[in-house]
Amino acid sequence: MHESRFEKWLFGETDVMNRILDLDETSDESREQQKKELRRFRRKVDASSEAHSVARAERKGFYALYYVVAVISCILLIGVLLFTIANLPRYGVENPETTEMVRRYVEDGVRETGAVNIVAGLILDYRAFDTLGESHVLFTALICVMILLRLDKKNMRTGYEDYYAIRDEKFHRISKEAIMRNVAAVLVPCIFVYGIYVLLNGQNGPGGGFSGGAVIGSGLIIFSAAFGFGKADRVFTWKLSSWITFAALSFYSFAKGYVFFTGANHLENHIPKGTPGAILSGGLILPLDIAVGMVVAFTMYGFYSLFVRGSIGGHAD
Repeated sequence: MHESRFEKWLFGETDVMNRILDLDETSDESREQQKKELRRFRRKVDASSEAHSVARAERKGFYALYYVVAVISCILLIGVLLFTIANLPRYGVENPETTEMVRRYVEDGVRETGAVNIVAGLILDYRAFDTLGESHVLFTALICVMILLRLDKKNMRTGYEDYYAIRDEKFHRISKEAIMRNVAAVLVPCIFVYGIYVLLNGQNGPGGGFSGGAVIGSGLIIFSAAFGFGKADRVFTWKLSSWITFAALSFYSFAKGYVFFTGANHLENHIPKGTPGAILSGGLILPLDIAVGMVVAFTMYGFYSLFVRGSIGGHAD
């Protein structure tokens, strides 16, 4: 009885490659064609293996170079830090340059900045350029978090997914609690008033833009948590917060840019310092505190809103 090809291959009576190519039962032309195809297939396999070997070698070379560069960079950084520490003044020994700067801030700070609070005068006058960079860092961080966490039609997992329905099923909403709403109704106005006081009093006492903005941002978070994002979105929309942040940073940049330009050219900036101790004093310190406070407050609220619901103002598109 004639056995099938599979049975012959199964019991080892026929070579697998010959059986695949039908070398025993084909003509010479078919056999040559099949040999050519076999050689072509083997060349492709060899080329693929060679490509994988090259890629593997390149990957090993990259990691070796990466480790070498990382080690060298760490050694250089440690050397720079040790060299800097070695050139610092000894503990308990006065540094003439630092002493001169401190004496300048303490003795001439009120006259030059108009601010009773030396810290506010230092941050928003002597080192205002550094504070400008910090404010832009906050704004950049908010943009990065928004890129990663914002939910809209472009980055939902499916076109039919109702994110808000899923969220309501899985998470308990604090705004449904009567105790939370009643307590927040009393605390939120007090928090806003205290935050505004800290914000406006920065040039005269402890406070300023960063601390006052943090208090106002906390009030916004408590308000949205207690009364829901629906009520918060009626006032703090995404467009409003974006425009306020943009206006605050733009005002800060142009105002201090004017001061930097006049100071570098030994020109008078014609901005009155006011009476030290009064609310309207300190020159640009008060409006700069307000600008920084708005950036900090809306950045904090933006982080909270993005982490909770995936958007800052209004429902995700």
